Amino acid sequence: MADCCIIGGGVIGLSLARELAGRGAAVEVVCRDPVERTASWAAAGIFPPVADGPAATALERFTAFSDRLHWQWADELRAETGIDNGLRRCGGLHVAGTRAGRERLAAARTRWLAARVRCIDCDGAAVAVAEPALAGAVARGTVSAGVILPDEAQIRPSRHLDALLASCRARGVRITTATVQGLELDGRRVGGVRTDGGTVRAERYCLAAGSWSEGLAAALGLALSTRPIRGQIVLVRLPRQLLSRIVSFGLDYLVPRPDGRLLVGATIEDVGFDDRTTAAGEDGLIDVARRLLGDVDGAVVERSWSGLRPGNRDGRPTLGPVPGWENVWVTTGHFRAGMHLSTGSAVAVADMLDGAVPAPWLDAFAPWRAMESDDESVDAYLARVETAAVSPP
Repeated sequence: MADCCIIGGGVIGLSLARELAGRGAAVEVVCRDPVERTASWAAAGIFPPVADGPAATALERFTAFSDRLHWQWADELRAETGIDNGLRRCGGLHVAGTRAGRERLAAARTRWLAARVRCIDCDGAAVAVAEPALAGAVARGTVSAGVILPDEAQIRPSRHLDALLASCRARGVRITTATVQGLELDGRRVGGVRTDGGTVRAERYCLAAGSWSEGLAAALGLALSTRPIRGQIVLVRLPRQLLSRIVSFGLDYLVPRPDGRLLVGATIEDVGFDDRTTAAGEDGLIDVARRLLGDVDGAVVERSWSGLRPGNRDGRPTLGPVPGWENVWVTTGHFRAGMHLSTGSAVAVADMLDGAVPAPWLDAFAPWRAMESDDESVDAYLARVETAAVSPP
């Protein structure tokens, strides 16, 4: 019997498994799909710059905590597995063209400055100097202003997941591919996880199944709101890399890879558990790339994929012990920030499992919190996206 059974084999579940195993625990991960089919693998791997301080919100503190851990983990994973997960500070350039887009960018700049994030204002000419590939977009009026964030970073999600898997296996984590059919309940404890391959038993359990966590939590009387939000991404192979930074255009983005490829993403679609890519989604993303870069000779769409990101109603992840149960914890609802928050989630939940008193700001993510808050809800987020589609940035 394992010390802990983790349900979910994405970046959240694997990160927790690695952390617990590194502390000497026997861990089993139960996952329905191979890692290549998780929302984590489908991520773009953008790490926005963060700042920590007395005025920081709980989510900002959590992000800063996770960000610091990522640099430590990247070195550890490279030493343990020989895999470089591609974490690097490449910088970011956020651009806008219309008046509404410039107003949104100005508001974002105000928030960044308040958080002491380094940022550099650019007019259209400065944007073209910073990223010459955008000169055409500036000339056409598609882009007229920008803000450079020197500390924005990126990670290669597929490599990071490969490194996590290798580290978990080296630390003795057992990874079982199976479909969870339900939980065996014994009083106020979970006694096992029923799967199509048998029952998995452990002393403690953690729900880390992303968008699928809601159904499992309901069996424990915990109401989550981790509904899936589909995100599609297109991978373009270029004759040579045109960008030196991540370029964000409202909610769309271009992520340059060192191998000359370019990620274009991402759609935000409330379509249930449908993880298929669509022609409309791919065409829309290609149009974003063309608006910013023009027609690039020799550019080839290599592939596209999608992931189902678990969005919480109040825009914050959920992690902590499940109320009323002695041996069950949950960590889910990270939405678009799962890759970035994975390290902090792993350490925070592992500390809870070890009986440590969590930092007070972690109460903002507790399973028993009231979901009503001033944070933007998924519904409001989607409504804003629809508005932006009518009047693009």
